[in-house]
Amino acid sequence: MAQKVQVILLDDLDGGEAAETVSFALDGASYEIDLSAKNAGKLRDTLAPYVASARRASARRGRGRAAASGGRSSRTDTTAIREWARDQGLKVSDRGRIPSDILAKYESAHG
Repeated sequence: MAQKVQVILLDDLDGGEAAETVSFALDGASYEIDLSAKNAGKLRDTLAPYVASARRASARRGRGRAAASGGRSSRTDTTAIREWARDQGLKVSDRGRIPSDILAKYESAHG
């Protein structure tokens, strides 16, 4: 029997459908929040003057953080990308690395 599992992210502020997971850090704590494109834009606009005046901090070592896997952000849901690619008629495997051209097309369509 075939089975299809669909994960829908909800905006943590207004309960609508979220477009992305935004990561940020403040006072040594890292956060993630699922937001619609509109709310993500509001957050970025609000933080823009602070980011413009800030300096980038290097990654701190020895804080017990897990290593990043594959260089991709955790906000990107590979299951959703695979499903989207198949809906577009693109060939993508069930497991393993998603080809960069498919990732680029997905990000272009959803960015």
